[in-house]
Amino acid sequence: MRSILANVRRAITNPAWISFAWFGMTVGISLIATPARFSAGSVTRPVALDVSRVVFTALNKAELVALILFLIVVRASGRAARWWGVAAVLALIVIAQSAWLLPLLSERTDMVLAGIEPPPSFLHGAYSTLELLKLFILLASGIVALGEGQGPGAR
Repeated sequence: MRSILANVRRAITNPAWISFAWFGMTVGISLIATPARFSAGSVTRPVALDVSRVVFTALNKAELVALILFLIVVRASGRAARWWGVAAVLALIVIAQSAWLLPLLSERTDMVLAGIEPPPSFLHGAYSTLELLKLFILLASGIVALGEGQGPGAR
């Protein structure tokens, strides 16, 4: 019984589970649902932008929860010293997207909805670059965390 409880504790405190769950959530929205939405012939650009704003706001809230869970799991794992850099970069990306990029992209959506074509901008490129970086970090950290969590007495 003690062995089973130790294995459960190791699994719960391994950052891999949250890395992979967060990765999947982000891939589903950013790389699958959003491009599909904009390629649907019956959906106008203003409608696609408005729906995307709502979806990305919800994704952002879910990512803030995922970040908090990641930080808790890393702390509880006893691996905080090894994982602080990963956690810090993920936090910076999520904060940049939350506090800087999403509000500005939302303003651009408001312009389109008001019938105004916004000027060219780097904002989508910046958001996409951070999104891809975040996905790479989540996938890599999940794989590394799985490797660290293997074997008897792994911590």
